[in-house]
Amino acid sequence: MRDRLLLAAFLAAFSTHAWAQAPGGPAAVGVVTATKRPVIETSNFVGRIQATDKVDIVARVTAFIAERAFTEGAEVTKGDLLYRLERAPFEADVLAKQAAVAQNQALLRNATINLGRAQSLLNTPAGQRSTVDDRVATEASQAAQLLAAQAQLKSSQINLDYTEIRAPVTGKIAKSTVSVGNVVSLTTGALTTVVSQDPMYVLFPISLRAALDLRNRYSGKGGFDAVVVRVTLPDGSKYALPGKLDYQDPSVARDTDTVNLRATIPNPLRPGTKPGEPGNRDLVDGSFVTVSIEGVQPVQALAIPRAAVLSDQGGNYVYVVDADKKAQIRRIQLGQSTPETAVVTNGLNEGDQVISEGIQRVRPGAVVNPAPAAAGPTAPPSAAPKG
Repeated sequence: MRDRLLLAAFLAAFSTHAWAQAPGGPAAVGVVTATKRPVIETSNFVGRIQATDKVDIVARVTAFIAERAFTEGAEVTKGDLLYRLERAPFEADVLAKQAAVAQNQALLRNATINLGRAQSLLNTPAGQRSTVDDRVATEASQAAQLLAAQAQLKSSQINLDYTEIRAPVTGKIAKSTVSVGNVVSLTTGALTTVVSQDPMYVLFPISLRAALDLRNRYSGKGGFDAVVVRVTLPDGSKYALPGKLDYQDPSVARDTDTVNLRATIPNPLRPGTKPGEPGNRDLVDGSFVTVSIEGVQPVQALAIPRAAVLSDQGGNYVYVVDADKKAQIRRIQLGQSTPETAVVTNGLNEGDQVISEGIQRVRPGAVVNPAPAAAGPTAPPSAAPKG
């Protein structure tokens, strides 16, 4: 029995040594065919979120703050009361101006009566043209004084209305810079700020060359309406809702040769949150984001597995199998690729056999044994334009 075991071990070792030393044939590799697939053209830029409305709340009259009617950090609606200032002095001023209006109305009525009397006596021996002229001038003067008194009353009523400071726009309100009991005036500065929340702007600069490329690419497809703007948040997550381009600066920045574009993007409440809660919306005024401009209609582009792409100091390249079943290096240029799929913008032809499996066994010019790879490119990716 022992002799049989030793013989079996010897034969196994001899067989393994003989297989390892035997000359190997062509390396077995998996290949995919470079084919055109529908992809969405995408260009990426660095952008910043900006509120559509951002209003500093200031006092229009000088008075004590009697009441603050909002919660700091809450969301307010246009027309909501924010501050109530001391009203008594302004109410008294309105009453005084109303009295002045009433007095001037009485004086105007009296001047009108006197003018009528002078006109009725004009054709009698007691009548005089000079008297009529004086009465006409007096009536006109009283009418002017009444208009001035009414204007002063309107001004006082406006000042009284200014004692109630209301939200000019809908949005989230910042903390108050002053407390109840302080005297405020136009020179006090901002009492607080209201920042609109939905929708938001996203602004981003692009090179003039890229702007011209976008214009040429989409001019016949609807212009701004032919692209969709998508945002990647600072934490790397994709924002679900798309935006629309709505503005381009009319001038190019001289120092950077860039032009600013702007898109409008929805910013609704996150599910399960309430207005005014911290972090209840994904887009925050002033935050940096990554902006992607995507074409509405997909285009055809060559796509291969990302695993087939290698790189060195000369750039990106792949191995293709030629007609003699030899592996040849092919230098390529890539569009924007996903971890699974690479979009090739230059260097490959449709129908090329690209090695995607067993690359570590391949040498330039070596004969290989190709077979279909286990899987080709997956779902169509977004592709960046050339240049």
